[in-house]
Amino acid sequence: MIRPVITEIGIFLIPFALYALFLLANKNGLLVQSSWPMHVLGGLTIAALLLTIVSLVLLAHFSGAPPSSTYIPAHIENGKLIPGVEK
Repeated sequence: MIRPVITEIGIFLIPFALYALFLLANKNGLLVQSSWPMHVLGGLTIAALLLTIVSLVLLAHFSGAPPSSTYIPAHIENGKLIPGVEK
């Protein structure tokens, strides 16, 4: 459960990291408050939220088994553990 959460946090931080790289490439002050005006932070936050929402939708759409599949739970046959499968 922690991996998807960390993945989404990472996706959220992508626009901020790209802007920081942009500031470094232009040799502007990365830690200077004037390099991070409120309208830029707002735009980066909106872009981050959109990226996160799109990634969550894509994750829900393309992961997991098809809707018509049947899950057979793990069980023991002849003393051997048979893993769960989706058919």
